[in-house]
Amino acid sequence: MRTPGPAQEHDLLQRPIPLLLRRLAVPAGVGFLFNTMFNVVDTFYGGLISTQALAAMSLSFPVFFLILAVGSGISTGATALTGHSLGAGKDEAARIYACQTISFGLLHAVLLTIVGLAVSPMLFRLLGASGDYLSLALSYMDVIFYGTVPFFLNYSLNSILNASGDTRSFRNFLIAGFFLNLALDPWLLFGGLGLPPLGLPGIAAATVLVQLAGNCYLLVRVGRTGLLSGLRPGSFLPRKRVFLDLARQGIPASLNMLTVGLGIFVITWFLSRFGRDAVAAYGIATRLEQVALLPIMGLNIATLTLVAQNCGARLVQRVDEIIATALRIGVSVTIPVGVAAYLLAEELMGLFTGDPKVVAIGAGYLHVAAFVFCAYVILYINVFALQGMKRPSFAVWIGVLRQFVAPVPVFWLLAISLGWGVRGIWWGILLVTWSAAVVSIVYVRRTVRELRMSGPCVEPDRPA
Repeated sequence: MRTPGPAQEHDLLQRPIPLLLRRLAVPAGVGFLFNTMFNVVDTFYGGLISTQALAAMSLSFPVFFLILAVGSGISTGATALTGHSLGAGKDEAARIYACQTISFGLLHAVLLTIVGLAVSPMLFRLLGASGDYLSLALSYMDVIFYGTVPFFLNYSLNSILNASGDTRSFRNFLIAGFFLNLALDPWLLFGGLGLPPLGLPGIAAATVLVQLAGNCYLLVRVGRTGLLSGLRPGSFLPRKRVFLDLARQGIPASLNMLTVGLGIFVITWFLSRFGRDAVAAYGIATRLEQVALLPIMGLNIATLTLVAQNCGARLVQRVDEIIATALRIGVSVTIPVGVAAYLLAEELMGLFTGDPKVVAIGAGYLHVAAFVFCAYVILYINVFALQGMKRPSFAVWIGVLRQFVAPVPVFWLLAISLGWGVRGIWWGILLVTWSAAVVSIVYVRRTVRELRMSGPCVEPDRPA
């Protein structure tokens, strides 16, 4: 007998696809909105300290992205595996994957904490940091690395919820986390109520405390799915075959995210040649870009969940329709957002800094980025769809191509050789991203055709 849960409530295998995309994407998108506003609040308070503190936070982002990349990859891979099992009616397999995902995530959190604390000074030096600038960046990132375990536990729990069709619980956590962070940031930054001012590390500490609060709430919500029912403490001991399955799906997804971090590292390295103002401007502008792309973030999660369950149920025609509908919705939503970002670039930058040079550099980025938004939509939806079909390897090689192999020579040509400066970096991002988007369209169409001709989407799930 199947355990009642969100997957059955939403009926992801039968209901109309546009309805399901909206039902899953809207809560996830709202959650991403508040998560991004969370980062915007951090940026705002960092700017109150100094431009150097703001630059230190921007410099920290490629390193911080290590945590986001590995955690997100584990979550994506686990969502695909658990979703496939649920779609195929294999509830016991789904429960095993859910339980092992938690163990898998916590193990990687401990390893990443150790590695991150050891290598982050070297990475910051590679990005040109030294003296007080280096110390400030390390003071922020060290606190974040000590909070890796609660970060990863939330990623693991959310993968279970996503696979079962529940995108509302994580949305609720992100909304509550935003308001909690709004209170914690100024308190830990400036001190009060017996607490001394912690400065920039206080902003990091607020982030970790919010994650700890999320652990408590999400554990309760996951318990209500029934996917952890009947389990014993021994159920969390690593199982070789399940860990290998999680690694096969999660590592490519993590590597894809890591290539994004690599891309940010490459961009930051080139920008550092033009001074700290350029680095600070890029940090602000990319956070604004995140806000612009928020509607699509929810659509990505909805696509992953729906493709995973329908592919597990061998409903290839619905898989094809899910991808086409998601792309159509994503592009139609993104075009007006891009127009607004282009027209309001200076005003948006001015919300976070009064430095006219930083505003001008950041506005220049947004003027170009507005034409890249649709390319991101196409690329992200196609990558998440492939991950839902248990085809994660494409994301790795296209990620390496667009984040490192192509950008290095393109940035060097436009920014250095042709003397375009930071504008060359912005236009290089546009050229590389659109090229990757076109390649993703061709690859996904070919993959869906192969699935339609071969019948079953993938080999049967068989955790043991």
